Amino acid sequence: MTLCFSAPVSNPIIAALDVPTANEALTLAKAIAPAVGAFKIGKELFVAEGPDIVRRVRDTGAAVFLDLKFHDIPNTVAKAVTSAAQQDVQMLTVHASGGTAMLRAAQEAAGDNGPLVLGVTVLTSMDEQDLTELGIQKTPAEQVRHLAQLAAAAGLRGLVCSPQEIAPLRQVLPAEVQLVTPGIRPAGSASGDQKRVMTPADAITAGADWLVIGRPIYAAENPREAAEAIRESLG
Repeated sequence: MTLCFSAPVSNPIIAALDVPTANEALTLAKAIAPAVGAFKIGKELFVAEGPDIVRRVRDTGAAVFLDLKFHDIPNTVAKAVTSAAQQDVQMLTVHASGGTAMLRAAQEAAGDNGPLVLGVTVLTSMDEQDLTELGIQKTPAEQVRHLAQLAAAAGLRGLVCSPQEIAPLRQVLPAEVQLVTPGIRPAGSASGDQKRVMTPADAITAGADWLVIGRPIYAAENPREAAEAIRESLG
């Protein structure tokens, strides 16, 4: 199945399969696939089930966003990206804080026809106090901008950032760079451990290409209805 990950996208919802077992993930994926654009496989599910979970989700016809946030020496990250591409993932993440050489190695390993490599800037669970603890004397917005420009200069075609940073990044990044946005909470939803959040409609209006949505969908009484309601809210 050929999947297009160039903007604009017809359905920007990436549903996070943040569940501990393959059975739960596949049940959820099959139930909500018609209402979402892709599925995110993160560390919990990948470590519990191994690489085979990627194939099993892909077998449903769904696109896969492998969110393992690679961060290592350039050669190691390049090999990890190559392995991910061989598993037929459509998107994957690397930490932009890994530096230019690592980012370039990741993008070169993916190539023009491989998965969309996304640079992770500042985790949405982090605020200015958290950055200060790490010795970074910048606000989250300043650090996001710095890392985003670093990643774009290294050749990455996509970035992960919180909704509040979308509009400022659109002013300084090439138009073709896709922005993937976690920290999405429908109106009235609990923010949980996310400190920088926004509603789906507001994030798209700000310029996001993709919305990563987890608990508001998978923890809903009816995940399919929750996903459909979010999609309808986008107009």
